Amino acid sequence: MASVRRIGILTGGGDCPGLNAVIRAVTKSAIFEHGLEVVGINEGFGGLIENNWRLLGDEDVSGILPRGGTILGANNRDNPFMFRTISAEGAVTYEDNSGAAIANLEGMGVEALVVAGGDGTLSIARKLHEKGVPVVGLPKTIDNDLHGTDVSFGFDSALHTATDAVDKLHTTAASHHRGMVLEVMGRNAGWIALCAGIAGGGDIILIPEIPYTFEKVVRSIEERRSRGKRFSIVVVAEGAPLPSGEKVHRAGPGGEKVPGGVGERVAEAIGEMADMDTRVTVLGHLQRGGSPSPFDRILATAFGTAAVDLAVAGRSGVMVALRNMRIDAVPLEEVVPGQRKVPADGELVSFARSVGASFGD
Repeated sequence: MASVRRIGILTGGGDCPGLNAVIRAVTKSAIFEHGLEVVGINEGFGGLIENNWRLLGDEDVSGILPRGGTILGANNRDNPFMFRTISAEGAVTYEDNSGAAIANLEGMGVEALVVAGGDGTLSIARKLHEKGVPVVGLPKTIDNDLHGTDVSFGFDSALHTATDAVDKLHTTAASHHRGMVLEVMGRNAGWIALCAGIAGGGDIILIPEIPYTFEKVVRSIEERRSRGKRFSIVVVAEGAPLPSGEKVHRAGPGGEKVPGGVGERVAEAIGEMADMDTRVTVLGHLQRGGSPSPFDRILATAFGTAAVDLAVAGRSGVMVALRNMRIDAVPLEEVVPGQRKVPADGELVSFARSVGASFGD
């Protein structure tokens, strides 16, 4: 690849704390370290298709390090390879608009594209790379479920929010002798639930990777009662199936099914089987919002500057990663598709069991 003079950055998928820190790092590193121009593409891949972009200067990213969200906007709908269009009659069709997206990118003068996102976004990035677009990916997801990296930015901030919720639920649960069920995000991976359960001292942790039964959950509650513990905190991942194997969903935008609602079902079962007053808290998008944690700010800064270095060096089709506390580059084909799940026999699960947490198994 010829010497890079202008790079682009877009933030795809859902928002999370740390995206603005990444945008800031990419912009400042490109300008001050390498003397490049930076194009910010608005609204994820939608901006690439609609040619919606702007030049970013130092003044545009000043003061955004502690801000949640993304100044460029995020979009988890507009896949250039399956772009959704609606006719005047209301018919929905999907078209491959990747050619137009690539042409727009060339029109912007972008010679390397930095893409921050999760598995869906990075799958698109991989396809663009295969079509000849120089692409460097950044691992962004609160779910922490990307292969190739020990942690993604956004996870630590979401974990802080979830842990704070567990902490707060303890006091009201103890006061009223209730069962408190906290449903957290994570899709089909249990990282947030597991880590918040450990950090917050959750009594029962239900995650997709470990099958459970309500009988064993109730047995754990009864054992606590026998020791004088008249309340229990249950942390459940939104993607955890019921003991029958049924996945619980709610209706999302456009009528598609999205994970959510398992907390209510767990609380109902506990209330009936353990004769216990139960309450449910669903954190939802609170986990995506707010200021990034110091760790996520540092990680996003390290990732963003590394992405620019890789782009300038002519690397493409790779994702910046944290491996064994070192910044690394991983081929995108090793990252997507697929989800990184919690190892059911891993150390974190073992630590939780050692201090008395139950997984209902």
